[in-house]
Amino acid sequence: MRFCLVDRIVEIDAGKSVTAIRNLTLGEEYLADHFPGFAVMPGVLMLETMVQASAWLMRYTEDFRYSMVLLKEARAIKFNNFVTPGRSLRITSSLHSRDDTTCTFKASGTVDDTSTVSARLILEQFNLCDRDLG
Repeated sequence: MRFCLVDRIVEIDAGKSVTAIRNLTLGEEYLADHFPGFAVMPGVLMLETMVQASAWLMRYTEDFRYSMVLLKEARAIKFNNFVTPGRSLRITSSLHSRDDTTCTFKASGTVDDTSTVSARLILEQFNLCDRDLG
């Protein structure tokens, strides 16, 4: 299964914001089970799409110097509408605050200008070689 959920970045402003698109097709494997007869993108994948778009902004802002960007925390998640096959989920994520290793984003997703999902995301960046894995 493919887990790259950002199909296209349409706008990126280093240290500020990113806008990305996820096109949902009926060919997605998970739609066969979610839900039979009423295929919709699972909420966790809408959240993951916002995380991936935000991670692209972090990487771009830091000139890709960190090997890892991980979700540390998701808050105030609101699911407002469904994303169905044939539709495009437009993600906008704005950098709210940052320190040495973490960034906080306000992210939202829309389909045809209708709110679908929103959340406050905290992502952590680091180089795997700097971690003591022993």
